[in-house]
Amino acid sequence: MIILSGRLAAAFRFLTILPLPGSWGTSTDALAGSTFFFPLIGLFIGMIVGPLAWLLGLVLPGQVVAVLTTFLLLAISGGLHLDGLADTADGFFSARPREEMLVIMRDSATGAMGVIALVLLLALKITCLSALTPHLLAVVLLMPLAGRTAIVLMMAFLPYARPEGGLASLFYSRRSRGVALAALVFFFLVCWLIARGTGLAAACVVVLFVGLFSLYCRHKINGATGDTLGAACELSETVFALVCTALLAVHP
Repeated sequence: MIILSGRLAAAFRFLTILPLPGSWGTSTDALAGSTFFFPLIGLFIGMIVGPLAWLLGLVLPGQVVAVLTTFLLLAISGGLHLDGLADTADGFFSARPREEMLVIMRDSATGAMGVIALVLLLALKITCLSALTPHLLAVVLLMPLAGRTAIVLMMAFLPYARPEGGLASLFYSRRSRGVALAALVFFFLVCWLIARGTGLAAACVVVLFVGLFSLYCRHKINGATGDTLGAACELSETVFALVCTALLAVHP
């Protein structure tokens, strides 16, 4: 029980900027085994941001709420996954060989492709959320869950791409497809309980998207890195919101 608590705390520390007292969950061993709790932390993030978005909707127009909600979603993780998306875009769209792509992705500077990717993703996410105003609470509850589940699934689909190692290699040291299966069951169950058919359909599309994105990453760099895992998180959040927008437009 103590070991599991430490791993939960490690997942919380890694995926959010919210403080925890003391050094609980700071060991390398706890962090390496924390991926089992990633979907749970995603749901926790949704349980914070969702009600805040609903409260903001009581006093502000839908477009403003969408912008603020998007800001809250990225702020609570410190922009970690958006940084991964930008680095992935810079590397993948550089038209360079695999080894040079990995070098570009490790560079802390953001290039033109990274900026374009960030602008397009944030614009799409904001637009979807502004269209989902009557259903904002349910969708925002589930979006972070979709993103963190995507990380676990992608780790199960792909090997680690950097031979010299990196931050994500720590998680890969305990990689388990059983963890991915548990994450998938949890994801589908929560989506069904909160949003019924719409949530389940959106969850299925997210899983399909993660599979396709994983194939693309294998083609580009023969695996995954911390940056592509972050990109998968952000893209899956947005795909989930986009599918919900489309389904609720057809069947309000």
